[in-house]
Amino acid sequence: MIKMSFLMDSVIMFTSQVLFFGFGWLFFMRQLFKDYEVRQYVVQVVFSITFAFSCTMFELIIFEILGALETSSRYFHWKFNLYVILLVLIFVVPFYIGYYTVSNIRLLQRQKLLFACVVWFTFMYFFWKLGDPFPILSPKHGILSIEQLISRVGVIGVTLMALLSGFGAVNCPYTYMSYFLRNVTDSDILALERRLLQTMDMIVSKKKRIAMTRRQMYQRGEDQNKQTGFWGMIKSVTSSPTGSENLSLIQQEVDALEELSRQLFLETVELQATKERIEYSKTFQGKYFNFLGYFFSIYCVWKIFMATINIVFDRVGKTDPVTRGIEITVNYLGIQFDVKFWSQHISFILVGIIIVTSIRGLLITLTKFFYAISSSKSSNVIVLILAQIMGMYFVSSVLLMRMSMPLEYRSIVTEVLGELQFNFYHRWFDVIFLVSALSSILFLYLAHKQAPEKHMTP
Repeated sequence: MIKMSFLMDSVIMFTSQVLFFGFGWLFFMRQLFKDYEVRQYVVQVVFSITFAFSCTMFELIIFEILGALETSSRYFHWKFNLYVILLVLIFVVPFYIGYYTVSNIRLLQRQKLLFACVVWFTFMYFFWKLGDPFPILSPKHGILSIEQLISRVGVIGVTLMALLSGFGAVNCPYTYMSYFLRNVTDSDILALERRLLQTMDMIVSKKKRIAMTRRQMYQRGEDQNKQTGFWGMIKSVTSSPTGSENLSLIQQEVDALEELSRQLFLETVELQATKERIEYSKTFQGKYFNFLGYFFSIYCVWKIFMATINIVFDRVGKTDPVTRGIEITVNYLGIQFDVKFWSQHISFILVGIIIVTSIRGLLITLTKFFYAISSSKSSNVIVLILAQIMGMYFVSSVLLMRMSMPLEYRSIVTEVLGELQFNFYHRWFDVIFLVSALSSILFLYLAHKQAPEKHMTP
């Protein structure tokens, strides 16, 4: 009976992993690599496997809250899932990153495998040295124990999560709120477009001058070739090449004007986008997002305040936020309420929202990042780096999400992850989040202040 239930649970887990793998495969084909014909199936398989096992960890958290599957089955699949994801993140992905990086260097292509191994050993050295400055090591665990590996992956992933969360907490209200929109009129856009057209006309006229000068120099050179004898040689030597000097000066002017035209074009696009956002903010949906912006701005201030309190007083919560919030509300109102029952259901909804938004937000960020820096040669390496970031991000999400679960549901997660310093990761997240949020506030303030001055310059 036990074997039968374990088999059924394994079929459910395997089916879900196949579905997650298929979704990762489609995302790879239709989003990341839709503009590239050359596809390395190894890269595609590695990316899809990383995505599948990352999503499976979130699925196991939901199963933990719902009480789905047998306890022994969940424990086995937790262990299996973590070992596979760590194998991929520490051994497979770094090796292929080194391999495809070396493949793009002509001088190293004959010994690709050798240099790929050198890159992997270099990664392993720095990955292992990463644990020295942090209180994550324990002499009780072996070199390749799951605690030693997760602890280092957790430091990288939590740092990445905190950086993204800090920037997102500040950028979200800045993007949504109409308060931060500059007042852009049609006359501003027309004036900038007029400057852009004038600059383009100047570029065209100067390029015509360059073409005319080159043509005259070519004709003059043919005439000089026709002159023979001693006096022809003396004249060709003593004549100064004024045309070539003029060409270099005009070409410098053209380069400067082309750079100016690029800046004017980008400013024009930015003004058009701002004008569209102003018009959008007047619609019902725009007003809704404006309200969300105020809500997120309050959340951002609260999050920064709580992170500061946690750092100063070295505080880490022992109770999940849902249970704590319900307990405070019940005690304040003085009503009879089954805290344990409702905290389970509300925690399930909260964790589900966190999982969906985390996956969606990370995929959107990865897509934008890939389109911004990818090329036909570097695309394989970039996809593998994104897979590495994605896997570490999701492993760290499980580390931090453990605090959002009621105590009775943390047992297997804590047992599977091992004897980690969970409090350290929460404190480290608060520190990096605070630095990222304050840096983002400063950066967006300077960018917002500089933008109107830039458009006012003639």
